Amino acid sequence: MPGPSPDTKHPMPGFPQVCFIRNTVRNPRIIVGDYTYYDDPENSEDFERNVLYHFPFTGDRLIIGKFCAIARGVRFIMNGANHALSGISTYPFYIFGNGWETAEPEPADLPYKGDTIIGNDVWIGYEALIMPGVRIGNGAIVSARAVVVRDVPAYSIVGGNPAQPIRQRFSAETIARLEAIAWWDWPVEKITAHLDKITGADVDALEAAAGNAHGRSDSAR
Repeated sequence: MPGPSPDTKHPMPGFPQVCFIRNTVRNPRIIVGDYTYYDDPENSEDFERNVLYHFPFTGDRLIIGKFCAIARGVRFIMNGANHALSGISTYPFYIFGNGWETAEPEPADLPYKGDTIIGNDVWIGYEALIMPGVRIGNGAIVSARAVVVRDVPAYSIVGGNPAQPIRQRFSAETIARLEAIAWWDWPVEKITAHLDKITGADVDALEAAAGNAHGRSDSAR
């Protein structure tokens, strides 16, 4: 069999703690790739409760790639949490009306960091907090309770508050090769056939399975 169906909510029979997120989210501005899962013994189907301040008027999106592992309690702060910083007070008087609506800020005065984008094959640890507009690269690891306030490069490990680089998982050359291979975009049958190479440590073997030689596709040979 070519792995579990990406269209099921709970891919592990009798273990509802793990849920493929794509099959539970209803907000069209939360976009999640196949096989990305959320692990939560309380309610793994309610991933959306962890996407905070995601108001329709902000227009920002949370985009998560394929084959990501997201632990219990991970939170995503979206742009709707921002307050105007251009004046002396940051208090949002205008939202209460009753004469205070005159203090409504101009849209340009509200900080806006854009979409939050998580790459493929990313592991986000227990109770990590991802701030608005952050981009986390493919193959990255975010340690438990990290507060991610800036972009995370591909195949790097970050931790702490604010999250700081701990180390790169591979050399820059190897990371470039892995990005070119992009195994997460292979057909699932091909992924299944080469699981030993995807989970192994031999980049040459994975590259050969992909049909690439240091980034060259078969069509380029």
